[in-house]
Amino acid sequence: MITIRHVTRRFGCFTAVDDVSLHVERGASLALWGANGAGKTTLLRCVLGLLRFEGRIEIDGMDVRSRGKDVRRLIGYVPQEVALHDDLRLIEAVTFVARLRRCDGPETVEALRTVGLDAHAQKRIGECSGGMRQRCALALALLGDPPVLVMDELTSNLDSAAQGSFLELLHDQKKAGRTILFTSHRHHEVEALADRVALLRDGRLERLCAPQAMADELGLRASVRLYLPPDRIDDAIAALATHGYSAQRNGVSIAVETPLRQKGTPLRLLALASIPVHDFELQGDANSGGDPSHGRDPSGCAVH
Repeated sequence: MITIRHVTRRFGCFTAVDDVSLHVERGASLALWGANGAGKTTLLRCVLGLLRFEGRIEIDGMDVRSRGKDVRRLIGYVPQEVALHDDLRLIEAVTFVARLRRCDGPETVEALRTVGLDAHAQKRIGECSGGMRQRCALALALLGDPPVLVMDELTSNLDSAAQGSFLELLHDQKKAGRTILFTSHRHHEVEALADRVALLRDGRLERLCAPQAMADELGLRASVRLYLPPDRIDDAIAALATHGYSAQRNGVSIAVETPLRQKGTPLRLLALASIPVHDFELQGDANSGGDPSHGRDPSGCAVH
């Protein structure tokens, strides 16, 4: 459905995307993963036909450059920053975009219903939460029933509750057969929605992998802060050290770095040692940093 062949995009002497080739089958979902500046958003903008590039991009067999108008009818786009006029009501914003896309009246109501905003149709954009704005952006993207969704940073401005409900909406769209190309810096989003992950580094495609293998293959790590009784902190540090974990003391807590998929292991080890943990929090992981090189240099991994 989406074919990217040897695409390169330069800004002067800087190469933002460097000879990238990818293919996304109809109904499949591909995530673009990489640190800031890896070329993810630039590549999306090339797919949308917003930037000139070297190489070739096809959507459903149609060339993005020579058949741009036809291609745009096939794509629904959800940007990272949703720019809508605050004084417009939701129904007015959707109706305005629907007219631009030559959609009929009932489709605007259906788009709001699909994203769960039909009961809020008369609410002004300025009164909406971040989650509602993101849902509205998805409603706009679905106008015209495009077979392809392109999304830049799915939930970057949403709290955890809004993230979950928005991901559920996207799951529904995937089940409906839409082809999805998206960027994200949250590992759990990639694992939940993507069929494959394309790792970009300095504009180049380094590897393709399954989302379930991504954390281990890239050495993604998490930092867990554990709050303990002050008189048991030294015992906790010693207990974790016997299992290969290095813990750092900070007041009434300790910080432990773990592989991303083993965040609960320090808690289990301390429970086995009968050391109580009053509370815990994640201080830094793939969800907050977005840099796939954290903890291990991806260039040292084999490229598939």
